[in-house]
Amino acid sequence: MRKLLVIGIGTGNPEHMTVQAINALNRADIVLVPRKGADKEDLAELRRDICRRYLSNPDTRLVEFDLPVRDEREPSYTKRVADWHDEIAATYRDLIREHTDAGGSVAFLVWGDPSLYDSTLRILDRLRDIAGFPFEREVIPGITSVQALTASHCIALNTVGNAVHLTTGRKLKEGFPENADSAVVMLDGDMAFRTLDQDKFSIFWGAYLGSRDEITISGTLSEVGGRIVETREEARRRKGWIMDTYLLRRKA
Repeated sequence: MRKLLVIGIGTGNPEHMTVQAINALNRADIVLVPRKGADKEDLAELRRDICRRYLSNPDTRLVEFDLPVRDEREPSYTKRVADWHDEIAATYRDLIREHTDAGGSVAFLVWGDPSLYDSTLRILDRLRDIAGFPFEREVIPGITSVQALTASHCIALNTVGNAVHLTTGRKLKEGFPENADSAVVMLDGDMAFRTLDQDKFSIFWGAYLGSRDEITISGTLSEVGGRIVETREEARRRKGWIMDTYLLRRKA
C-alpha cells in the first residue's frame, strides 16, 4: 500500500523543520514540489532549499509540477474552491501513479502545519474517491503562522482566563467575536480589520513570518492600521505575493 507523508515545514524558515519532519522526508520515494507561477517561485524554492539541506536519502526524487489554478470566473466561492480541489486531487493521482509503485511513499511539504488553514488533507480525502489505488496517510505537524507571529512579537497568544478565536478576514467582516478578547485572523486579502472600531483594538501583524523577508507591525489600529495597509500593498507589489497573519486584541 502506498503511504502519503503530509509534512509541515513551518512558515518560511528552513530551520523550522523538526527532526520528525526530516526523518519523514528521507523515507519518501518522491517529494512533490508544486510550482505556482513565476510570481510565487519563492514558494517552490523554499521546498527545494529544504530538500538540499535535509534530504540525505539518495533514492528520494523531487517531482515538480504546475499546480492547477483556481477559476476566478466562478461566482460561488465554495464551488470555486471545490472545483479547484478536484483538479488538484486528479493531478496528485496522476503523479503518484506515474512515479511510484504499489508500495511507494510520497511526501507533501505543507506550509505551516497541515491542520491549520491548509487544504492538503481535504484534497487527499477527495483523492481517495478517485485514486483507484489504496493508500494510508501520516501527518507530521509543523510550526504554524500563529506560533511564528506570537514569537516574533514576543507575546502570549491569549490573555489570562480568556478565549482566542481563530477566523478569516471573510468572517471578521461580520463582526469581532463576542465571546473572545483575542482573535487570530488568516486569509485576509481585504484587510478586514479596517471594518472595526479602530480605537478599541490592538493589532499584532506579520508578513512572510519566519523568513528573511519577515515584516512585523504592532499597535492600536488607529495608530498603525494605515501603515499596515501601505506596507502590505508595497510588499505584495515587490514580491508578487504575500502571506500575512495578525492577532487582534480588545483594548482593556
